[in-house]
Amino acid sequence: MNTKRPIPMLLKSVCLLIGMTALILMAGFRNHEDRAHTGPEYTSDGRLLFPEHYRSWIYLSSGFDMSYNPSAQAGGHHVFDNVFVNPEAYEKFLETGTWPDNSVFVLEIRSAEAKGSINRGGSFQSSGPVGIEVHVKDSARFPGKWAFFNLSDGKAAKMIRQSAGCYSCHAEHGGVDTTFVQFYPTLLPVAKSKGTLSPAYLKEIGREEK
Repeated sequence: MNTKRPIPMLLKSVCLLIGMTALILMAGFRNHEDRAHTGPEYTSDGRLLFPEHYRSWIYLSSGFDMSYNPSAQAGGHHVFDNVFVNPEAYEKFLETGTWPDNSVFVLEIRSAEAKGSINRGGSFQSSGPVGIEVHVKDSARFPGKWAFFNLSDGKAAKMIRQSAGCYSCHAEHGGVDTTFVQFYPTLLPVAKSKGTLSPAYLKEIGREEK
């Protein structure tokens, strides 16, 4: 009995297998591209689009009732703030200790809750954010390289005017390139090892240590 497969049928099977493999690889490449591109996106009139998938980005830190201005307390209502950064920027920071263009930080503010389920002490975060602020580096678009946006309503927004206090505060106190790396425990050691901490911040901690 001849068990050999006809050559034309064998070639057809091989071609089909190659074609299916190519389609799978192309689909995987497109998915990788979609995941990789996490930079800022804008509307035609320059409004920043809401970064829908920011919670799958790199988590940097959380603060509890943090305030840079003694008069800006929460009025008795406690809050958490969570900071996320896009993966592309994070990977570059690990390499260089600095932030590349198209870095995007998301500050997510959530109310602190004390009563719920089995909790009998301490606080946990509310299920829905009460505020979303975004800090973007885009030197080709913004005069000062960085811009702030309030996206609390989930819609595209114009940049906050440069006269707002957040710009001067970050410029005067930011640990690296106007960002508060000093509050990100996994990144502060990186900045120290790369020698990229800002002169203003080094001067500030010098005063604190005296």
